[in-house]
Amino acid sequence: QVQLVESGGGLVQPGGSLRLSCAASGSIFDINAMGWYRQAPGKERELVAGITSRGTTNYADSVKGRFTISRDSAKNTVYLLMNSLKPEDTAVYYCNVDLRQTYYLPFQPYWGQGTQVTVSS
Repeated sequence: QVQLVESGGGLVQPGGSLRLSCAASGSIFDINAMGWYRQAPGKERELVAGITSRGTTNYADSVKGRFTISRDSAKNTVYLLMNSLKPEDTAVYYCNVDLRQTYYLPFQPYWGQGTQVTVSS
C-alpha cells in the first residue's frame, strides 16, 4: 500500500506565503516524477508544477516566479513554496507522485487527498 499525506494548506492574505508538503510512504521501490495540481470550483484540475527525479522543474505560466517546487528524495517528499499569493490561487491542491512498488512493475501515478488553499483578505 502507498499513502500520500499532504499538509500546509490554509487561509492566507493576498501577498502572503504558504508551503505545502506531500510525503509518500508505504511499499515504494522507486519514485520518478512528483508534482502539484490544483482544482478551483467549477474548473478542471490543472498542473501547477512538476519536478523530475533529476530535479528538472516545470511550472504553469500563472505561477512562474512565485512558486517553487522541490523534493527530498531521501524522505520521499515533495514541497511547494508559494509566494505572492493571489486570490486566483485559491483551490484544492493535490500532489501527484509517479512511483513503482517493485522493480518489475511499471510506474503509476498516485494522488494525495488534497489540501485547501484560500487566498482572501
